[in-house]
Amino acid sequence: MRALLVVNPAATTTSARTRDVLIHALASEMKLDAVTTEYRGHGRDLARRAADAGDVDLVVALGGDGTVNEVVNGLLHAGPDPDRLPRLAVVPGGSTNVFARALGLPNDAVEATGVILDALREERSRTVGLGLAAGTPGTEDEAVPARWFTFCAGLGFDAGVIGRVEQQRERGKRSTHALYLRQVVRQLLVDPHRRHGTITLERPGHDPVRDLVLSIVCNTSPWTYLGNKPVYASPEASFDKGLDVLGLSRLSGPAVARYGTQLLTSSPERGPRGRHAVSLHDQIDFTLHSKVPLPFQMDGDHLGLRTSVTFTGVRRALGVIV
Repeated sequence: MRALLVVNPAATTTSARTRDVLIHALASEMKLDAVTTEYRGHGRDLARRAADAGDVDLVVALGGDGTVNEVVNGLLHAGPDPDRLPRLAVVPGGSTNVFARALGLPNDAVEATGVILDALREERSRTVGLGLAAGTPGTEDEAVPARWFTFCAGLGFDAGVIGRVEQQRERGKRSTHALYLRQVVRQLLVDPHRRHGTITLERPGHDPVRDLVLSIVCNTSPWTYLGNKPVYASPEASFDKGLDVLGLSRLSGPAVARYGTQLLTSSPERGPRGRHAVSLHDQIDFTLHSKVPLPFQMDGDHLGLRTSVTFTGVRRALGVIV
């Protein structure tokens, strides 16, 4: 087997020594080319070349969810073809590692590497569905290129929080759950649309859902983790189905307290609910429009402001080693 290992040297939970151990462990089982990323988007470029080469069987992403997203977009740059494309394996090295954990992998890089090596020996893999987001034709965002996401996307409030976290990280702050919680509070204090939403969700054959403050699009469940605690925005979301959507039409003080508590106490059987909550399951094609530009994120990566995004749920998009 020939494999490419894409290593993010800035991965927050792995040291250089740990990465060397993992590289040696993987290289003992396969013909391995290990490349360290040097710039934003480098993982995508490396995976794209591996997909085009035709002689790479496996691409391993060692890093957080951002690294995984880059690698997935490189592999699928010409579209999904799980029978032809290299399979993906993920060694978690970020602060949260939602995609790897949703696949059932340990959150420890060494243990996850052991699981991956066992899976390769036993020829265990699965084909997962992914989400695709693109600029909507006929809008000012129509030229925005399509991009794949593995576990979630968001337009509105939650994307604003992620943007604030990224600003803090650029200033040298560590990515911690406390940092995220502080930015949630700060976003609440300054968000001008939290009481009267600007987002409309449109889907074929249904009436529009209007005046949403935030919209969280999930490709799997849980939505995220607070430490070791999973948080379920859309408990029914699955890699084997389309996309799920959680929309909230109000984030007043009482609403924040109610839905925040529901998220913190959520479970695989029960997520946020109430008259200001909209939950949609197994959606294949829909569009989010906003009256004003709003923050947009995919897989925890802030992508700037958007006014319209079209989403597609693509089943059986990529083969993954588990």
